[in-house]
Amino acid sequence: MSTPVTLEDIYQIFQRSQEEADRRFAEADRRAAEADRQLAEMRAENERRILENDRRAAEMRVEAERRALENDRIIQELRNTVNSLMSRWGRFVENLVAPAVLRLFQEQGFAVQEVYQRVRSARGNRNLEIDILVVDDDVAIVVEVKSRLTQNEIRQVLNTLSEFKSAFPHYKNYRIYGAVAAIEIDKDVDTYAYNQGLFVIKQSGESVKISNDESFQAR
Repeated sequence: MSTPVTLEDIYQIFQRSQEEADRRFAEADRRAAEADRQLAEMRAENERRILENDRRAAEMRVEAERRALENDRIIQELRNTVNSLMSRWGRFVENLVAPAVLRLFQEQGFAVQEVYQRVRSARGNRNLEIDILVVDDDVAIVVEVKSRLTQNEIRQVLNTLSEFKSAFPHYKNYRIYGAVAAIEIDKDVDTYAYNQGLFVIKQSGESVKISNDESFQAR
């Protein structure tokens, strides 16, 4: 014969069920709290990494800017050094050519008697400088001296010649000729200068000479 179920038995069953439910709810709360803690840690770690990446990116930008400024400074120093060397080299060539130009152009049939260096005009909007100017009573020869002669340099000389009488109007009734002098000449540039009607002055031993042949027609 089975034992009858009493009210106390039912109460104990409900109590055990409640305790199990409470335990499960507590476990669920604990797990939720653990999940929240882990999520908070992940968020904090992500924020830390983002801040660290931002810091590193900022440091890299600063370093890149510093290197760019340093490179610009080095490049500018190199340019200044090269420009200084080119200027000194050009002045050396000019001082080599100037003492010889009277003789050179007298040998070409010009009765030139005067030589001027670094002749400058600032009339109007022009700022024209001639390296060497050789003159007599009705002829002026503009000699441009270059450390290295290129086609672009020839074009600049031709432009200088086209502006010469406007920049120096007291020579307006003179016949104007052009000449270029250089130690280093790019390939075929001397031929280009020759075809443009320019005298070409080259180094010859310890002095210089006009390389144009007898068939040359100066313009």
